[in-house]
Amino acid sequence: MTVEVKVPTLPESVADGTLINWKKKPGDPVKRGENLVDLETDKVVLDIPAPADGVLSAILREEGAIVATGEVIATLEEGAVAAVPALVSAPAPVFAPTPVAVPTGPVDLDGLSPAVRHLAAEHGLDVARIPGSGRSGRVTKGDVLAYLEARKTGALAVAVIPPASPPPFDKGEQGGFAGGQGGFTAPPLAPDTQGRLEQRVPMTRLRARIAERLLMAKNTTAMLTTFNEINMKPVMDLRNRYKDPFENKHGVRLGFMGFFVKAVVEALKRFPAVNGAIDGNDIIYHGYYDIGVAVSSPRGLVVPILRDVDQMGIADIEKAIGELGKKAKDGTLTVEEMTGGTFTITNGGVFGSLMSTPILNPPQSGILGMHATKDRPVAEHGQVVIRPMMYVAHSYDHRIIDGKEAVTFLVAIKEGIEDPARLLLNV
Repeated sequence: MTVEVKVPTLPESVADGTLINWKKKPGDPVKRGENLVDLETDKVVLDIPAPADGVLSAILREEGAIVATGEVIATLEEGAVAAVPALVSAPAPVFAPTPVAVPTGPVDLDGLSPAVRHLAAEHGLDVARIPGSGRSGRVTKGDVLAYLEARKTGALAVAVIPPASPPPFDKGEQGGFAGGQGGFTAPPLAPDTQGRLEQRVPMTRLRARIAERLLMAKNTTAMLTTFNEINMKPVMDLRNRYKDPFENKHGVRLGFMGFFVKAVVEALKRFPAVNGAIDGNDIIYHGYYDIGVAVSSPRGLVVPILRDVDQMGIADIEKAIGELGKKAKDGTLTVEEMTGGTFTITNGGVFGSLMSTPILNPPQSGILGMHATKDRPVAEHGQVVIRPMMYVAHSYDHRIIDGKEAVTFLVAIKEGIEDPARLLLNV
């Protein structure tokens, strides 16, 4: 019985997707629920599972095709069994080890599917040593299984490939907050009309969506940024004092993001306009606090959402951030985990940024930019002392947030971090 493989129903905010990596080829056996192909949308990479056990009979849409909900992309024969070559009586051959190419230079591991990462981790494999047969040389699950089988039967030898010369410029973001073009291997450099080398690569859907939203924020909002600086010594002293018992009790490290998220929520309660959004001629004042935390993933910048943060303790916040960060790295975030949000926090300090102007995440009206903590001379009680200082930036939509609100909102965050007891006593 022929069964059609269709694109599953996509979330309301996702119109279509691009097929990027077929895991099977016609004639391969498949199991119900097994991922057949990756579907890249402008937010996440989704799996398209096999609807039944059988054999993949035909691929109707190739890699790179743009597909929509319900579109038929392949067919499979339900219940069929893959053909096995007939055995022919012949003298037993002498098997020579199958050479496996092993690169010796840097290998781009971006874009590996969660299944590949899990299988490699389970067997303690170095994925960089496995030749890839997927698009642009990507390592697929089938490649890992073949490598394991070859290793088990002893038919595995190693052929060393000299490392390719690195390109003259990085394919990732230059000094940005996001990762590079995940899942893409840069093509060889080619000469332009004047004989100079250059490379031209297509944007991923996520990168194109990021560009679109950043441009929209600049063109459709009256964005302004106010700055301040925070003395991090009180919260650093508190962290150093309690980090070990905190981790022993809660099973998660005590970082600074938990304090900043709590400080942001307390400030949002005092200044509801910053937690609002414009919808046409209306202003929506949210009665809940869903905080987006910008994370750099192999595919680019993503902003997973912490829901109802006002009901969470610092330990809950740290655990949630850790879980979402791991999902971002593994490429397993869902659309729902990145949809919505009433305010965003981005931390360029982890990359060394000293100061920046964060761009709004529409339709939100505010975003907080954290930066690197540096020892600087400051005046305290008429004396010059050295303190660990952090510059913070609050970009806001001036259409609904007045300058006084924006400035005092940032001051409230500063007061909460410089006197962490405020966060506990709600004063």
